[in-house]
Amino acid sequence: MQTLEPMPRAGGVAASSSDNDGEVDLSEWAEHQLTNPVTTVLTPAIYTLVFIVGFPANALAIWFMAGNIKKPSTICQINLAVADLLLILALPFKIHYHFQGNNWVFGEALCRTATGFFYGNMYCSILLLTFISVDRYCALVHPFYSRRFRGNRFAVSACAVIWVMVGLFVLPLFLVKQSFKISLTNITSCHDVYLENMQNVYFYYWQAVVIIGFIIPALITVVCYSFVIRMLLLNKREYKKAKVVTVLTLLIYLVCFGPSNVIFFLHQWIPDLYIHYMITMPISSFNSCIDPFIYYFISDELRNKVKTMFGIQKVVTRFRNSQTTSTFWLTQMTSTKGSPANSV
Repeated sequence: MQTLEPMPRAGGVAASSSDNDGEVDLSEWAEHQLTNPVTTVLTPAIYTLVFIVGFPANALAIWFMAGNIKKPSTICQINLAVADLLLILALPFKIHYHFQGNNWVFGEALCRTATGFFYGNMYCSILLLTFISVDRYCALVHPFYSRRFRGNRFAVSACAVIWVMVGLFVLPLFLVKQSFKISLTNITSCHDVYLENMQNVYFYYWQAVVIIGFIIPALITVVCYSFVIRMLLLNKREYKKAKVVTVLTLLIYLVCFGPSNVIFFLHQWIPDLYIHYMITMPISSFNSCIDPFIYYFISDELRNKVKTMFGIQKVVTRFRNSQTTSTFWLTQMTSTKGSPANSV
């Protein structure tokens, strides 16, 4: 049985199969990488935070927007919230996997499903965010020309194309074995190891996914938002809120998705970047819990609905009424004490 050094491909390393079916010999690599505190503590901790914040935020966003579809932007935002929510639903399995020392106990089918959901919905979010940037560019920079094609039907068609593209992206992840028992350990990896004879396939596959799924969309997004920000800056007294939101949106897009995809791209060539890859991938998932607060809850109408749902609006109204009443009586008492009729 041959022990292999880590290979510069995919999410983990390449290995040759042993005499036992589904078992690979990478015990030395597993001891140093799969048991590293970064992958067993930091990574699942970040995923846990994303799940706690992102699940209710995206669920609420879908609930409120689904009954109020008036504009193409709303259709895009609903699709974005669905993609973010589907990614978040895959996180409990990844959290358990990493907290258990990167040991997968849920079987091969669920390993493929969780892996496909995670990567698929991450790149779906990227492409949807790119489409939203193009839509905003058209609406602001070319408002009259874009009226010809900007509509609900166009938004639905664009989102459908994006979902089909993402489905093709992740299809290989559902067709290829993802979980392997690592010999001399009690670890069953999920997406961290694959057979050596697949390394060339994975190499070109992930290169294509990163280029088509992030690099090209990122360039389009930066260009579109640059023109949008320029147009907003020309209106010095107007759109103050829009300026801040647009700049913040672009920064979050680049900070969340940039490092993970750059490391992912380089990791195909440099195997020693595995730990860096395991740090940046959870950071990319942060976008899923930030999106609702940038695209949905920034709306006054949606915020008021949330407040009403949780009774916050009633509490605020009662507090303001009590403040008004207290101020009224305080004013009355002050004016009464200070009036000439009560003076000595």
